[in-house]
Amino acid sequence: MTVKERAVTSRAQGHTLTNIGVWSPDSEWLIYDLRVKEGVFSGTRIERVNVESGAVQLLYESGNGACCGVVTCSPVADRVVFIHGPERPTPDWEYGAYHRYGMVVDMGQPGRGVIADARDLTEPLTPGALRGGTHVHVFSGDGEWISFTYEDALLAGNSRELDREHINLRNVGVCVPAGPVTVGKDHPRNHDGAYFTVLVTRTTANPKPGSDEISRAFSDGWVGVDGYIKADGTCQRKAIAFQGHVRDAGGATMAEVFIVDLPDNLTKAAPGYPLEGTTTTRPNPPAGVVQRRLTFTAERKYPGLQGPRHWLRSSPDGSRIAFLMKDDGGVVQLWTISPKGGAPCQITRNQWDIQSAFSWNQDGSSVAYVMDNSVFVTDVGTGASRRLTGRSAGKTAPTHHCCVFSPDNTKIAFMRPDPERDDGGCALFVVDVLD
Repeated sequence: MTVKERAVTSRAQGHTLTNIGVWSPDSEWLIYDLRVKEGVFSGTRIERVNVESGAVQLLYESGNGACCGVVTCSPVADRVVFIHGPERPTPDWEYGAYHRYGMVVDMGQPGRGVIADARDLTEPLTPGALRGGTHVHVFSGDGEWISFTYEDALLAGNSRELDREHINLRNVGVCVPAGPVTVGKDHPRNHDGAYFTVLVTRTTANPKPGSDEISRAFSDGWVGVDGYIKADGTCQRKAIAFQGHVRDAGGATMAEVFIVDLPDNLTKAAPGYPLEGTTTTRPNPPAGVVQRRLTFTAERKYPGLQGPRHWLRSSPDGSRIAFLMKDDGGVVQLWTISPKGGAPCQITRNQWDIQSAFSWNQDGSSVAYVMDNSVFVTDVGTGASRRLTGRSAGKTAPTHHCCVFSPDNTKIAFMRPDPERDDGGCALFVVDVLD
C-alpha cells in the first residue's frame, strides 16, 4: 500500500494540535498553537496552516505577558476558542488551572477576540460567571455551546481546615449564548464574558467507596452532533460524556464513564443551589441537569479506564461513547458504551496498546489513533484495524496527543517530534485515508 503522508509545518518551530477540533469546517486548514514543550504553557500565537499550499495565517497573538493555546475550531463556522492566560501576571496570579479563561476569535477578523467566560471573585457573586479558570474549550456539534473543564480560584485559595469538603476540584462546565454577563470591577482579576457560563457536574471531595459519587470530572466530550436518542424515543439535544474519579469498595480511586444530560435552558438555578455558589462552596449545576454513571468496572481484571490520556468521544449519531480500557490480557483497547447505559462493547482486539487520543470520522464508521508507533484506523463495525503510516522509531513516532479525522473524512492530522530538537517541539502531519 502506498502511504500518502506529509508534513504541513516546518520542524523549525514547535507546533501543537489539540485532541479534537483541529480542522476548519472545509477541511482545508489545521488550527494550532505554538507551545513547544508539553506541560509548559509558553505559546503566544494561534495560527492556521493550509494543508495543501502550506500558507500560514496568524489568528491571534497574546500580549502583556499572557500566553495562549489549546485551540479548537467550530464544526460549522470559522470561529476558534482557546485558553488565554492572565495578562500582566503577578506572583499571586500567574498562569495556572484556576487563572485562565476562554477566548473566542472569528477567523475572518484575526486578532480580535472576545472573552467567553466571565469571572467574579467578590461578593455578591454573579450568576453566569465563574470564579476560576477554564480549559480545553470545545464547541458543541451545532457550534452554539462551548464545553470546558474548570478549577476554582476561590476554593483553591481557601486555606481554612474547618470544611474539607469544599476544596478546589476539577469539574466540567458549559458556556451558552445567553450572555453577555457583566460583573463588578472590585477585583483586578474580575472580567465580563460574552456567554452565560455554568458548571454542569457535581463532585465531592470524599466519595463514598462503592458509590457513584466522584471527586473529579475531566476529559469530556459532546455526545452526538445533535445529541442522542433516549430509551423513550425522544431526543436528548445536549449531553456531555466525561471521566469521573470514583472509589471502589476498597477505597481505591479509578476512572469510570459518566454522562450529564443538559436541559435547553442552563440559566435557571435549582432551588437552594445558586449557580454561582458561595465564596466557600462550589458553583452548582442548573436545574434539570442529570448526572449518571455509565460504566461499572470494579470487578474486571483491570478495573477503570486505562491507557494514554484521552478524552471521551461520541459517534456522530450519539449512539456510542468511545473510551480506552485494558482487555483481560492487559492490552489497551477501544471500547464503546451507549449513552443509555448497558454493557461496554469491545471494538478493537489489537496485539498492541493504543497509544494516543482518538477521533471518529464523520459517518461514524471508523476511529483513528496511534498504535505500534503508527497511525491506524479501525472499522467500528468489524473491528479490523488498518495501518496508515509506516512504523517509526520512538524518537520520530506519532505522539500521544491527537489523531483527528478531517470533516470530509479524507485525511487524519497528527504530530511527530523533531529528533534533532531537545525541547519537545513537533511538526504537524497529515495522512490520506486510503481504501
